[in-house]
Amino acid sequence: MSLRGIISCAKDPLVIREPVQIEYEVTRILLENQNRVVRFMDLNGREAVGNLYSTRESVCTALGIEPQELVPKLLRANAKPIAPIEVRAPGFNDKVTEKVDLTKLPIPKFYPKDGGRYVTSGVAVSEFEGKRNVSFHRLMLLDKGRFAIRLVPRHLYTMYKASLAKGKALPVAFCIGLSPSLLLAAATSTDYLQDEMEIASALNQECTGHPLEVAKLHSGLVIPAQSEYVLEGRLTEEVVDEGPFVDITGTYDDIRKQPVFKVDRILQRRDPIFQIVLPGGLEHYLLMGLPREPVIFKAVNQVVPVVHGVRLTEGGCCWLHGVVSITKNKEGDAMNAIMAAFTGHPSMKKVIIVDQDVDIYDDRQVEWAVATRFQAHRGLVVVHNAAGSSLDPSADGTTSKMGIDATKPMGSTGFELAKLE
Repeated sequence: MSLRGIISCAKDPLVIREPVQIEYEVTRILLENQNRVVRFMDLNGREAVGNLYSTRESVCTALGIEPQELVPKLLRANAKPIAPIEVRAPGFNDKVTEKVDLTKLPIPKFYPKDGGRYVTSGVAVSEFEGKRNVSFHRLMLLDKGRFAIRLVPRHLYTMYKASLAKGKALPVAFCIGLSPSLLLAAATSTDYLQDEMEIASALNQECTGHPLEVAKLHSGLVIPAQSEYVLEGRLTEEVVDEGPFVDITGTYDDIRKQPVFKVDRILQRRDPIFQIVLPGGLEHYLLMGLPREPVIFKAVNQVVPVVHGVRLTEGGCCWLHGVVSITKNKEGDAMNAIMAAFTGHPSMKKVIIVDQDVDIYDDRQVEWAVATRFQAHRGLVVVHNAAGSSLDPSADGTTSKMGIDATKPMGSTGFELAKLE
């Protein structure tokens, strides 16, 4: 589905027709309306959209599925990726500009201490020696033709370093305005040889019955055909200061020396919509956190045969805190589930294990389970000096992790919530 089609499915969208300031006003409006899609008709003279996928329901509506189907479909897409289908006339070729002026795009500055204006929804597509990578990276606007890119030492970083070692800049295309199948795949942690585009294609097939459509750029890169904007260029050997930037925890990330992304051309649809993801907002939480849930599910399912669901909670930024629902076969299963969950998502620092009768999507029910089924002397696991998330401002190199067994003792009575028949 195109971005316009996804927007048309939104319930009660907020449409702002008057001009909106590029600095800070975007943030204020998105913060005040986090559960509504916000459509900006005049942001730096362009159309933009934010809070598009800020609830699980909106993600699943865009995919055409029910919320309970998402984790199983993600699991199958990861297990059985499929090749996308190439098309010849993608919409992003409607207008191609080689005299680039990035300052004219609707790129906001979100917070006063930010290092600059940031692209937050861009998905990088790159290829090197037969390996393709699809991943999220923020871009800090430097001038009319350059960005600073935040590269963590994972796959794109590896390709970039290998390309520079051969004396070449790495071709990269940043795609903006994508469906959840691509965004979730881009945020998925895979091994180096796995192709995230094929995971996106498999998820698209699972949800719509059709593989992902892709198209080839002049550089030879194959990118999502549904892209609204494409920033085509290369990662150069030049490095500059990048940051500060508000990351998923709502706190400022550090300033680092990072590579420069030089944009050679901008491709766009006839009436393109620029997607904005609010840093530290609900949409940021979900797009980063949802792909981790099937990984946790799989890890726990290897030690406990019956896993009903996994949720990374909004209170934990959909990154640091989680809840897992299981059915125990024996005492000790909940403890094994705790350790497996931490293995599945090493950035998580608190996990609560509950029984099937507790709705993991209801924070009050989860807290009730802790209040009535948990005793610290027998159900608390604390792991010290563990590797955790670099995004956690309370961590000091390592972190302490806490697991809570909030399940009923097997064969016990007195733990059931009273209900009318």
